[in-house]
Amino acid sequence: DGFKYSNWSGGYGDFHLSPDHSTFRKLSWQQNTGLVLCDITDPVSHELVPVAPRSILKNTISRCNQEFGFYALAASELEYYIYENSYRDLRSDNINYTLSKMKPIGDYMEDYHILQATRSEWLNSQFRLNLRDSGVPVECTKGEAGIGQHELNIEYDNILSMCDKHVIYKQCLKEVADENGVAVTFMCKPFTDSTGSGCHIHLSLWDKKSNENVFVGDLNKGRLKGCSKEFLWFLGGWIARTPELFPFYAPTINSYKRFVTASWAPTTLAWSFDNRTAGFRIVGSGNSLRIEMRICGSDVNPYLAFSASLAAGLDGIKNQIEPPNPTDDDIYSTQNLQTVPTSLEQAVAQFRDSKFANETFGEDVVEHYAHFYDLESRAFQRAVTDWERHRYFEMI
Repeated sequence: DGFKYSNWSGGYGDFHLSPDHSTFRKLSWQQNTGLVLCDITDPVSHELVPVAPRSILKNTISRCNQEFGFYALAASELEYYIYENSYRDLRSDNINYTLSKMKPIGDYMEDYHILQATRSEWLNSQFRLNLRDSGVPVECTKGEAGIGQHELNIEYDNILSMCDKHVIYKQCLKEVADENGVAVTFMCKPFTDSTGSGCHIHLSLWDKKSNENVFVGDLNKGRLKGCSKEFLWFLGGWIARTPELFPFYAPTINSYKRFVTASWAPTTLAWSFDNRTAGFRIVGSGNSLRIEMRICGSDVNPYLAFSASLAAGLDGIKNQIEPPNPTDDDIYSTQNLQTVPTSLEQAVAQFRDSKFANETFGEDVVEHYAHFYDLESRAFQRAVTDWERHRYFEMI
């Protein structure tokens, strides 16, 4: 399919899986089963394969440590839908992902609704306990704005460990759901009228020598009090570089269906203190001060999203990029703000042409992922959808 790293002309050669023993854990939801995550390495040089997502993040972390003397703490907040149908039934010809034949686990919007959330507690409690017993500490679960939509949050950690736990979390929920004859989806926008599922990501930088939060200082910006110049530069770089790194935040055709005004998904690159209409929401104070990016959807690859975020923020510090002024109103109704890309094709074009992305991650990495996303776009363009049949079959 045209990938330089692995292809027909190269014979699809081997690579090595090098176990990271620090990730080993016993999986409580499987009998007599352990899991260890691996890095993908070259079979000859034994170096990290540069296009692998975990490699990209490890290389970005190394630069953060060595060039800046910082380490990053991170968290991701995933949302998901639960359906009372099994995965196999949903794929069958009888249902075939037809909305009218699918049964969400909820009956109405259950955001903070205790009674409705209690009806799915038999399953969400299994998710929490299995994650906890498998070395992934859980903070909470809660009902969300969509019918059958939920959010489960795990404790923050160093940025690499957080990404590892993120992928284990998703695998746990899908396998436990499957064992119970139901389905969990991390698809961003399962149906046109459904609330999109997000993955809000949190980041803060810490000094390796003092173990102090680099973002804390004596500066004020709008309603934000007590931040440092490094915080503002990191935020400035993150905002400035987001458009050209956007495929790492919105990697599928479906990702862009989530960006709808007044839907809890941000549509602009504005920032604000504790404002959930902002793409970048600033939360906490003192050592808890951090940046929450609300743009990512639940279909995101955490290694790529956090690599992009950390690299962009560090570029902001290096080049002292100031953020735009904060927007403290309803950002959905605020005029003249930069909007997010509206399609995967648009995002990939910016990503492929980005001097920053090519210099930061390497031309081989950019071309690998740009080609991957192009294949996804072409596959969708060839597909005939249900919408087209409903629209044109009889009426055209």
